[in-house]
Amino acid sequence: MGEGQLVRKWRERAGGIGAAVLAFALPPRCPGCGEVTAEDHRFCPACWMQLDFLVGPACATCGDPFEIDAGPDARCGACLQEEPALDRVQAAVAYGDIARTIAIRLKHGRRPGLAETIARQLDRLAPSGDTIVAPIPLHRWRIWSRGFNQSALIARALARRRGLRVTLDLVERRRHTPMLRGLGRSARAKAVHRAFEVPAVHRAALAGASVLLIDDVFTTGATANACARALKQAGAAEVRLLCWARVLRGTSLSLDI
Repeated sequence: MGEGQLVRKWRERAGGIGAAVLAFALPPRCPGCGEVTAEDHRFCPACWMQLDFLVGPACATCGDPFEIDAGPDARCGACLQEEPALDRVQAAVAYGDIARTIAIRLKHGRRPGLAETIARQLDRLAPSGDTIVAPIPLHRWRIWSRGFNQSALIARALARRRGLRVTLDLVERRRHTPMLRGLGRSARAKAVHRAFEVPAVHRAALAGASVLLIDDVFTTGATANACARALKQAGAAEVRLLCWARVLRGTSLSLDI
């Protein structure tokens, strides 16, 4: 065995020992409660049982759950009364204690690894085919203060898993909007009215395209629908939203997100 082969073998062995030591010192933990788990990004049984996965019948457009199955094309009264700009909304789970914990830790707890946790749950919902993945944008001031856009982290992780195109600046927030936390449905819609635009550099590629917007939490849909309007005005043929958790209708909007 040559010297080069010996060095490579030693490095492989040392790397394996280092990985074992690291796994012992920093074992995989449940994203919800921190309990040790068998693998990274895996929830413990208790947290898993608390997650309300949205897999039942729902509105074909906004994704709000139905109590009975009215068919794959059935739409809720709100969507029939006022046509959303979004063609479809899907969420992995309903907003609840564990879903909230994940969103808060990603957004405010500086836990970027949770973007991969969320992307793994969105993987089963992501469409196949030629789709442009893009995050719901933050204003640059908010990115400067927070350091990152949590939706962009999720979008990048999901696009990597599915082999999809991702354009992080497909939509821009052209003006600073107030914090939507604590605002009702109409106030949120007013706050984000005409707040988004598609940069000229992306308009040619957007013509007739299908876009998959990514967000962490869907509340009233005001922000996502404002983004969808901007994308369709710029030429997109279809705009869907995929998110980690959604606030079900009738839930209080007094949320710290």
